[in-house]
Amino acid sequence: MTRIGFIGLGNMGGPMAANLARAGHRMQVFDLVPESLSRAIEAGCIAAGNAREAVSGCELVISMLPAGEHVRSLWLGESVGERGGQDLLAALSPGTVV
Repeated sequence: MTRIGFIGLGNMGGPMAANLARAGHRMQVFDLVPESLSRAIEAGCIAAGNAREAVSGCELVISMLPAGEHVRSLWLGESVGERGGQDLLAALSPGTVV
């Protein structure tokens, strides 16, 4: 099955990632909340140490974040608060579907 990176395991993202894992996809997941990662592991997902690790080698990447500012920070590296941005687009393999 497909190797999927999933970032954001809250009220919507957690159940979505769990459903994809149950369907047989290899799920590499990340969230800032440790409890969300624990639930994803119980559902069969593989926890990544950070967002870049979650998308490494994936064919498809899904992000399920609370607001546009979080999405911009993750994908484009625009700073949000003290955490700063990730610029995840630069970490993707060519041909990865986002």
